[in-house]
Amino acid sequence: MTITDSTRARARPRGSGGLLLRVLPPSLYAGRAHTLIERSALVYSRAWLVFVSGVFEPLFYLLAFRVGFGKLVPEVTGPGGTTMSYVAFVAPALLAASAMNGAVFDATFGVFFKFRYDKTYEAALSTPLGPFDIALGEIGWAVLRGALYAVAFFGVMSAMGLVTTPWAVLVIPVAVLVSFAFASVGMVCATLLRTTSQFDYIQLAVMPLFFFSTTFYPLSVYPEPLRLLVQCLPLYHGVELSRGFAAGVLDWSMVGHAAYLVVLAAVGVYGVSRRLHTLLR
Repeated sequence: MTITDSTRARARPRGSGGLLLRVLPPSLYAGRAHTLIERSALVYSRAWLVFVSGVFEPLFYLLAFRVGFGKLVPEVTGPGGTTMSYVAFVAPALLAASAMNGAVFDATFGVFFKFRYDKTYEAALSTPLGPFDIALGEIGWAVLRGALYAVAFFGVMSAMGLVTTPWAVLVIPVAVLVSFAFASVGMVCATLLRTTSQFDYIQLAVMPLFFFSTTFYPLSVYPEPLRLLVQCLPLYHGVELSRGFAAGVLDWSMVGHAAYLVVLAAVGVYGVSRRLHTLLR
């Protein structure tokens, strides 16, 4: 029996004495997304160097600030007015940016080719998987990749003596949340792209986020009107969360930062499931 999104199948259980059970449409299922994560893991098991390359970029930034720019700016004011070295100020922000980059790469480039050329999702919909499963599976893999980057980067931070408080370990869940938010939104964008040349728009959005979300300098350096704009950027909230935990300075504003990312992730998951339902039905 074939189950489609446009119809509800009715199945007669054995020994039911004629009682019919209503089966939910596959678009509402959320228990089979792990199969897409397993598929991605098998595919990338032959391309593990891609993961290694993703770790090196922020690592090079961190080393450059440690031996170069950090000599020019030895100390800066961190969260809560604390004084810290410049490399300690930048490191948790780079960790959040690394999670963003890893998630965006998988959720845009990878999804685009599976959707437009490989027809992976059309094949998936011929199984009991639905659009919501596909969305969760692809986003889940992007989140896993972002988490792996975060763990590797946190290990480098520890080796460089930049982990000074037990609260710092929470930068890893923050990186997971950042990955989730950007992967869900990135996947929505991937379903809107029609040609590979339009990936320039993705880079046009990611690069300003990387440079202007207080990654390299505090919010106080901006003029007042620009501060409001920066505070609307999603990476800004991830950077502030990561930097606060890394410094061991906690305040109630962190709840707002986390809520922003959670809402963004939820909106992205809903949006991509609706897009896939519309485009693949």
